[in-house]
Amino acid sequence: MRESGKGSDCACRCLAGERSTRRGFLALLSFIGLDLAVVPVLADPASERPKEGDFLVSIESEGTDALALKDVPLGGPPVLAWPMDPASNTVRKESRLNKIVLLRFEPAALNETTKERAIDGVVAYSAICPHAGCEVSGWAADQQLLECSCHYSHYDPRAAAAVIDGPAPRPLAALPLKIVDGKLAVAKPFTGRVGIVPT
Repeated sequence: MRESGKGSDCACRCLAGERSTRRGFLALLSFIGLDLAVVPVLADPASERPKEGDFLVSIESEGTDALALKDVPLGGPPVLAWPMDPASNTVRKESRLNKIVLLRFEPAALNETTKERAIDGVVAYSAICPHAGCEVSGWAADQQLLECSCHYSHYDPRAAAAVIDGPAPRPLAALPLKIVDGKLAVAKPFTGRVGIVPT
């Protein structure tokens, strides 16, 4: 049975001529009975990349206690963390690309680029290797290098996570830090793409 009327005419026009416009999209949602208040936010806050002002929480923590400088041992080993929205206490752990590796050094041991991104010697990098997407959680303590356990790429966290050896095509993306209320917080988004870059 054919349905006629203004509602169906509007829907047809929306589908045919206004697909790329916001008005057409909203009209279509309205016609099919969806209210924007009911439609979930397309990006899950727990999957979003770290944002300025996010605190960092240990991946081993069940709670939402933000990390402080004292929680990152001088000279290693690394501390793995997730970003957390301080307003909602949403830990952004639904995407493995948000996993962060933290290390602390004497500020004098850092090169200039790394010093600009660090706070009191604490540096933060993506924990995802850009070669094959494995986790960078190994620590060569004698050389103070981060290591990917899959294919053994090594990164120098004191020199912007430069690749020392192995098949990794580029350094780890850095996450600039700051201190907010005595806690480690994100100062700016990742400095580059996290994980594998499609070719």
